[in-house]
Amino acid sequence: MLVTQKLGGITGRGTSGSRAAPLRPGRFLPRDPRSEAPYRLTPQLVFRIGILGFLVLAAFGVLFFRLWALQVLSGTQFLRAAQNNQLRLLRTEAPRGPIKDRRGRVLVENTSVTAVIVWPADLPDKGAYAELRRLARILHVPLADITRQIKKHRGDPVTPVTVKEFVREPEARYLLEHQTEFPGMRITNTFVRHYRHGDLAAQVLGYVGEISESQLKETHGYRAGDKIGQGGIEASFDKVLRGQGGLNQLRVDSLGRPTSPIEFKEQAVPGYAVRLTLDAKLQQAAQQAIIDGINIAQGNKNWYAKAGAIVALDPKDGAIRALASYPTYDPYVFTSRKKNELAPLIEPQVAQEANFPALNRAIAGVYPPGSTFKPVTALAAMQEHILSPYDSLPCVGQLTIDKQVFNNWDPNANSSMTLPTAIAQSCDTYFYQVGKRFYDLPPDRGQPLQKWAKTFGFGQPTGLDVGPEETGLLPTITWKRATFTKKTDPCCWEIDKLWKSGDSVQLAIGQKDMLATPLQMARFYALLANGGKLVTPHVVADVEQPGPERGPTPGPLVLRRFEPQAKELNLDPAALQVIRAGLWDATHSTLGTSSGVFGSFPIGIAGKTGTAERTVDVGTYSRLLDTSWWCGFGPFDDPSSPKSLVVCAVIENGGFGGEAAAPAALEVFEKNFGIKPSGAPQIKQAD
Repeated sequence: MLVTQKLGGITGRGTSGSRAAPLRPGRFLPRDPRSEAPYRLTPQLVFRIGILGFLVLAAFGVLFFRLWALQVLSGTQFLRAAQNNQLRLLRTEAPRGPIKDRRGRVLVENTSVTAVIVWPADLPDKGAYAELRRLARILHVPLADITRQIKKHRGDPVTPVTVKEFVREPEARYLLEHQTEFPGMRITNTFVRHYRHGDLAAQVLGYVGEISESQLKETHGYRAGDKIGQGGIEASFDKVLRGQGGLNQLRVDSLGRPTSPIEFKEQAVPGYAVRLTLDAKLQQAAQQAIIDGINIAQGNKNWYAKAGAIVALDPKDGAIRALASYPTYDPYVFTSRKKNELAPLIEPQVAQEANFPALNRAIAGVYPPGSTFKPVTALAAMQEHILSPYDSLPCVGQLTIDKQVFNNWDPNANSSMTLPTAIAQSCDTYFYQVGKRFYDLPPDRGQPLQKWAKTFGFGQPTGLDVGPEETGLLPTITWKRATFTKKTDPCCWEIDKLWKSGDSVQLAIGQKDMLATPLQMARFYALLANGGKLVTPHVVADVEQPGPERGPTPGPLVLRRFEPQAKELNLDPAALQVIRAGLWDATHSTLGTSSGVFGSFPIGIAGKTGTAERTVDVGTYSRLLDTSWWCGFGPFDDPSSPKSLVVCAVIENGGFGGEAAAPAALEVFEKNFGIKPSGAPQIKQAD
């Protein structure tokens, strides 16, 4: 039986026959059923808890005091010590390798200059703009240029920014004396390219400049601020020339000032030398020859003659001896960074006004080749057996084909000619008839003139090891259909897209849509000179490592030699001989188009003039002007001679080929053979 009791307001429960333990108010510990008496908070327990709490508080007090002492009492001292022990890793630029001509003459080398650099990370948080503005004023550098460079390096604050190279001694001395006023600024030595001969082969050699953002994304192994080749040899062979940078260590204070000597960690490895096939003296003669050709053209009242190009190469292996283009520039302007001098090279509108001095017209200038293309037509016709070289065709003042009249350059011509004579006298109407024969071939024969022209290297890159080069234009039926559409010519596109007899007729004399570079033409004439091999033009001979000047094997060590390439086309030797005979007559027969220029030259030269019409924008209107061409080779009777040379000259808007281009080409041959003609050249008005 359960019994319920009340004791002091607390109800307890028990069972019959037993006595429940009394419950007292105020107890907070739970009852342990195994014990008669509950736990109590005794004085001994309270004392122990108090001691433990005191020890914990004391430990935290000591830690807090130590931290306070480090942060507050000694904070400045330790901060200064940390700042004074900063280590700076310095990437050192390797000296670029030199560029030499074929005889070892140095064309490009390094020179050491004083430069001012700024470390963006070390610029003060306050007053950075004022410091940069003061630097710009002292160094005579536009402030906008400095801030733009720093913004470019925003993601890489530990890479220094070059403020100015070629710092003058008074400027450097002043900055050294006031270095504490320019935190983050440092004066150092650096290498810049030195072009010994000024503008000599400028477009071929190229220049060196800071890597751009687009180049940084496209290339591997480069960092922001690196210098990289920006054109010509400097760009095409940058990895060979640039070498391997070094790494140094420097201890600096909080203002970026050195507090210890530089410690060398990795030594920079200089770049290798690149030897070219160019002959510096022949290159110089070619550049001067263009200027002389322009002067001759303007003397003949061709006032718009202001530019030109000359290519000279060895027909045996395609080694380029001269690659000249005018107007040109001095690569030094990219080193000096003078805005007024750089503008014609980097600003499109200013470049156009200056007639594009950065353009290498020898490999990137495209022109209708005119009569210099006639040997292409003749050789293709004989290979296709649609022309017999010694059959006579009429050469008249004009010829009507499919109701269209085509004029000869000589309106008084009226005789029958064989192929060699037609080449020598450059009879247009003779080759109009050859072009019509190509047009009249059955459709299943395709377009053999274009097929052979492509085989000879037209309409495609030559494979030159230094670019960029243009492909020119070899017009075909497919090209016309793709080019002339309603979108481009709403008026007459359906007619213009058709290949007509006039297209073949004008292609036969290298006119209308046909375009070629001087290098492509020189390559073809090399084929005529060497007996039918299509060479690959090249301007680099080898890569070299400097060697000892004395010893058993003095001189540089050739690390890599670039072997010439040539393709045998298996052309008819008799056909080649006919073309060569025509080119010889062109320079030596009485009526030859350039016999007055080359007839008295002691070395036998064979070649062809060309006068190509093209539309030129002159001010606010367009005019039809003549581009002056001459292409040829010599010595004629010894094509294997070490002095054997092909020369192709172009004078833009220079008039007849015999007037301007032929005399310019003669100057190159004179320099090559070291001989002057026995008499003064007699310039002719000849196509």
